Amino acid sequence: MPIKTMSEYWIISAPGDKTCQQTFDTMNNLTSKQHNLCSNYKFHIPDLKVGTLDQLVGLSDDLGKLDTYVEQITRKVAMYLGEVLEDQRDKLQENLQANNTDLPLYLTRFQWDMAKYPIKQSLRNIADIISKQIGQIDGDLKTKSQAYNNLKGNLQNLEKKKTGSLLTRNLADLVKKEHFILDSEYLTTLLVIVPKAMANDWLANYEKITDMIVPRSSQLIKEDPDYCLFNVTLFKKVTEEFKLHARERKFIVRDFVYNEEELAAGKNEMTKLMTDKKKQFGPLVRWLKVNFSEAFCALIHVKALRVFVESVLRYGLPVNFQAILIEPNKKSVKRLRDVLNQLYGHLDGASAGGHVSSADNVDIPGLGFGQSEYYPYVFYKVNIDMVEQTKL
Repeated sequence: MPIKTMSEYWIISAPGDKTCQQTFDTMNNLTSKQHNLCSNYKFHIPDLKVGTLDQLVGLSDDLGKLDTYVEQITRKVAMYLGEVLEDQRDKLQENLQANNTDLPLYLTRFQWDMAKYPIKQSLRNIADIISKQIGQIDGDLKTKSQAYNNLKGNLQNLEKKKTGSLLTRNLADLVKKEHFILDSEYLTTLLVIVPKAMANDWLANYEKITDMIVPRSSQLIKEDPDYCLFNVTLFKKVTEEFKLHARERKFIVRDFVYNEEELAAGKNEMTKLMTDKKKQFGPLVRWLKVNFSEAFCALIHVKALRVFVESVLRYGLPVNFQAILIEPNKKSVKRLRDVLNQLYGHLDGASAGGHVSSADNVDIPGLGFGQSEYYPYVFYKVNIDMVEQTKL
């Protein structure tokens, strides 16, 4: 994917001049063609149902909350896809697509999805459709991630038992049938963990820990950096006494019964979990990719709704504004802001029929004047870097 100058885009709108094309050309000439401050694209918003002023004011606030919610879920899907990909995480960005295309391309060629969000519906209904859709994705994500995480956790626990210290790891993979006296009425074989520094002490003295220990019955089975694993055979009736005296000497008897069926079952469980994880991986990645696309597309439709509502509230009726998608050049952001303010600063005094400027710090519901970023023109940010650690 080509490297972008910024992962941040702006959507602005300005009132139509004689024509909306003229609005776009004026802005584009001053920022893109003459000064190379940004790249500009027309942002196509269809003729939506306006409704009443009261409805628009209420909807403006609700759309702000919906915007935050949809972006949060979109990022959550992206982050979880990164987790599931594990060692293929470097391929995350190429898997984050919208409508089978990369995010910048989807954004710069945005087309309203008439099938999903019919424009004959009211603005409120369209917002409700999106809210319900994202709620469904959020709920499904919780269910699917919990199931997959449980499976992954169980597998990791089993893998931990195959590695690590001899004090805690599963001994089944280390011992063989010949290490044990089996099916004896009187004798049993124990497995003992001995600190490595005391291995010679064990070999010299294990026969004296209690009576009734079979001479020369201990052999080294395995060692790690800190401990050695020995077996020892003794009479069953002195088992508890042996464990007690062994502990006093810092020799730890591990509870272990050699049972071929159980050992096979343990190995089968590991194989089954690995197979289950592989089976679930593909469908889960596909689901995450599809639903990331759904969520991201929904997010951009919410942005379009916000631009429409805010533009009608600011510039009045009949609907006559041009929405423009801007890709700022990273080094020219301040200069771009200055040019836009020179171009549209006159709108400030006429905003929504009042004389409110950003300096007045007055919060009128639905008009976004209380935002930390208020400009004389309608303005919304889109950040397409969906995972913080991954930069485009």
